[in-house]
Amino acid sequence: MPLFFLFFTEKALTLRPLTHIMTEKHIFLNQADPVIFYGVANANMQMLKALHPKLRIVARSNVIKVMGEEEELETFERHVALLEAHCARFNSLAEEDIIHIMRGERTAREGVADTAIVFSVAGKPICARSENQQRLVQAFDHDDMLFVVGPAGSGKTYTSIALAVRAMKQKQVRRIILSRPAVEAGEKLGFLPGDMRDKIDPYLQPLYDALEDMIPHQKLQEMMEQNIIQIAPLAFMRGRTLNDAVVILDEAQNTTPAQIKMFLTRMGMNTKMIITGDLTQIDLPASQRSGLRDAIDTLRGIEGIAHIEMTKKDIVRHRLVTRIVEAYAKKETATTPPPSNGAAES
Repeated sequence: MPLFFLFFTEKALTLRPLTHIMTEKHIFLNQADPVIFYGVANANMQMLKALHPKLRIVARSNVIKVMGEEEELETFERHVALLEAHCARFNSLAEEDIIHIMRGERTAREGVADTAIVFSVAGKPICARSENQQRLVQAFDHDDMLFVVGPAGSGKTYTSIALAVRAMKQKQVRRIILSRPAVEAGEKLGFLPGDMRDKIDPYLQPLYDALEDMIPHQKLQEMMEQNIIQIAPLAFMRGRTLNDAVVILDEAQNTTPAQIKMFLTRMGMNTKMIITGDLTQIDLPASQRSGLRDAIDTLRGIEGIAHIEMTKKDIVRHRLVTRIVEAYAKKETATTPPPSNGAAES
């Protein structure tokens, strides 16, 4: 029902409808990276302004301030929600994507989404690139604990982190927890300079590298500050119960049986664990059995636990990496007796 203002004149009392009621809203970008959402030189925002000429739109940081009539505001807010969901999923938002989304059509990236685990910060699909990597993806959907062993460059850690990022984006879990034994199984960090963060960061850098490929830098920093993504050495896991998370233990071949047992028993409700390692690169003393080998032998055959063994065929780094792995394998087979820690059993 229209509102009316009363206007008194010398001749008559008239009623005029108040047709323009302006409202202001603040829309927060909580999922997508604002830099990607706004586009190069704010090109995406300029397009949105052109598509909504009746609105006054100002974007700062992760906040879009918009002013206009209520009905137009609701349409704009709905469009932003669709665009943000696309941007968060694909780490990309181009002007042609905006046009397709406004029309209710599939974008080009949605056409390849079925085969991708996640999309990189450059908007490129990250997919399983070998048969065993595909087995890892399938096992993640069906089992709650996965042991993944194989040579350097076979995608054990990278694929596992991609699966964790996908689970978090799809709201299957609330957080990602990444861990690895720092320095050695005994984690003797005291001789390194700096505080604890300075001591452990170099040993966790491969995990940071993978995350930075998949999550925009600003968003990643926010998630780490809010403990949505946690990276810590193995010793920090003691005493915790890890609920509603994907938990990855990397370089697990350098754990002792006691350490890996401690880690595995941290598993809480709605949690998936992935344990990765290379049993040909054990840094423990020859007299010490690898915790990864011990856990695989102990837990094999238990329902809900999957075992994926990568091979040199799964190596996706430079072609020379495959040849290097083969050369060292031949040398060790010819000259090295089986060590007690189980490295040769793989």
